[in-house]
Amino acid sequence: MLLEKDYLQIKSKGLTEAKVKEQIQLFKQGLPFVNLVSAATYGDGILKMSEDEQQRLIDLFDLRRDNNSILKFVPASGAATRMFKSLFKFSETYNPEIETLNAYLNKEKDSTLSLFFVGLEKFPFYDEVKKEMETHYPDYKAFSNDEHRYYFVKTMLDADKLNYGFFPKGLLPFHQYKGHISTAFEEHLFEAALYASSQQKAHLHFTISERYEHIFDDEFKRIQDIVERKTNTKFHISFSYQKESTDTIAVTPENEPFRLEDGSLLFRPSGHGALLHNLNEQEADIIFIKNIDNVVVFKYEKEVANYKKALAGLLVSLQNKTFDYLRQLENQDITESHLVEIAEFLSNKLNTKISSEFEKYSKKYQIEYLRTKLNRPIRVCGMVKNEGEPGGGPFWVKDESGQVSLQIVESAQINKKDKRQKNILKHATHFNPVDLVCGIKDYKGNTFNLEAFVDPKTAFITMKTKTGKELKALELPGLWNGSMANWNSIFVEVPLITFNPVKTVTDLLKPTHQIK
Repeated sequence: MLLEKDYLQIKSKGLTEAKVKEQIQLFKQGLPFVNLVSAATYGDGILKMSEDEQQRLIDLFDLRRDNNSILKFVPASGAATRMFKSLFKFSETYNPEIETLNAYLNKEKDSTLSLFFVGLEKFPFYDEVKKEMETHYPDYKAFSNDEHRYYFVKTMLDADKLNYGFFPKGLLPFHQYKGHISTAFEEHLFEAALYASSQQKAHLHFTISERYEHIFDDEFKRIQDIVERKTNTKFHISFSYQKESTDTIAVTPENEPFRLEDGSLLFRPSGHGALLHNLNEQEADIIFIKNIDNVVVFKYEKEVANYKKALAGLLVSLQNKTFDYLRQLENQDITESHLVEIAEFLSNKLNTKISSEFEKYSKKYQIEYLRTKLNRPIRVCGMVKNEGEPGGGPFWVKDESGQVSLQIVESAQINKKDKRQKNILKHATHFNPVDLVCGIKDYKGNTFNLEAFVDPKTAFITMKTKTGKELKALELPGLWNGSMANWNSIFVEVPLITFNPVKTVTDLLKPTHQIK
């Protein structure tokens, strides 16, 4: 199916012929759905901290933080296009000379669009857009109310004007302060000073699209002095890109390589699972992971930071115990009671299902079994109560070998035609807000090879279109889903205040994104 010229294209992307053929084979054979055993709930996969416990963990983290290297890892490669989906459609289909805005809104029944116009003056970019309108439409003050709104949206989105839809989401105006507009990028710096800093230094790593690097650099230079002065923190910012070698081939509905008009193969970015390569290049002792659009205005940042510190305190506590047990397992004379204690720690604290055959193993194999289960990356993940947000959640999952483990599962991985699986999904109590604190080093201080802990069978196949033609696309196991399938996972309930993503532009009208 591959031509001679295809091999040159494959090589130029940093891929191999074997890898591409393996991907095509995945399309042909299909990928299995996950097998849900049950939803993770209180006391069965999800912890709930008391106020005293939370404070104890915060104190532990604050006590140890200056002895650890800390990094905040922020996936930030996406453009803001989807934020403005309703507005793009409005810009293309509404004509103020033909119908009124009310008539259009009533016809479209788009609540996002209606809310956008109701809250127009509360958006942080309102003044900037009006100023830009003056440049392109000098007589805009004579416009009717409907014309004003139409040209306001055009000014926001048109490529020859502000072009917001093709900005990186992290650099859009997000919050309006008195005399100052901040971006999500800037808010991440202020947050990092509160919980992801050590010895008054904060290291942040953003995964971005390569074409945006210069504007992220420019934004950091613009705000660096004022943020460092206000936080008394020195910031070290680094960037990386989603590597082309993580792209996956697209195929036709018949599983033949999809070709563009010039005959070349179509490769597509393979989702956030590709960022495992970027994370694998980091070496910090403690890594916080949080999406670029999940920020709050300043008055809520301390509350959010306290929950982050509590999660990190739990990581430090569990990691210390894990490392202690791994050192004990180096001693072949370890007692049977100690082995039972370690097995109970794995089961009760690290959510590891111990084999029912464990007691029948020889002592030597028991030691090796426990060492294998303990010596893995650890992640402590915040979980919020499920309020109908789209996305993944925490579940107990059984793999093909019958092993049961705690996983974050996307709804696309679940067979909704299976009544039992659909029922488990329906009764899930919690949702994954992407709020992780990770330990990626072993007890000897060596950084794990994170690629060794991926479940490759948790990739996704989705249907897309290109130039009007249907195609099948392959996404790698998600960064916090299948890419971390074989980590030791601890899930902790955190409040909704910690989850404030901006998926549509009107999310900026929510209280956590407004000063007043």
